[in-house]
Amino acid sequence: MNGFEPRFKFEKLIIWQMAMDYGEEINSLAQTFPKREIYNLSSQICRAVDSIALNISEGSIGQSVPENKKFVGYAIRSLAEVVTCLHKAFRRNYVSQEVFNKHYDYAYNLMNMISAFKSKLN
Repeated sequence: MNGFEPRFKFEKLIIWQMAMDYGEEINSLAQTFPKREIYNLSSQICRAVDSIALNISEGSIGQSVPENKKFVGYAIRSLAEVVTCLHKAFRRNYVSQEVFNKHYDYAYNLMNMISAFKSKLN
């Protein structure tokens, strides 16, 4: 993590690291949307993508496995929201097919990893 020594257990989770990276990618993408979307789709996709890492971290600090599973479930829901926003952006011609595919594929991979992580929580 760029010479930084993680101290919280969630910082060591690959899914958290990937969610953090995805958040920066999607935030940059949202900045290319038309200005009229600043309080609509741009805001929505940024809040949803940030919520993925936020929920993973919040769940990992929880006091119980069921609580962790609950927050990981919220992360999955937020990721689904990002995917829907990507579809909206593509349908409105804010992103090309190539850009859509890149972010969609990343989301699919991350979704599978988060789901696998959740299923292994005991």
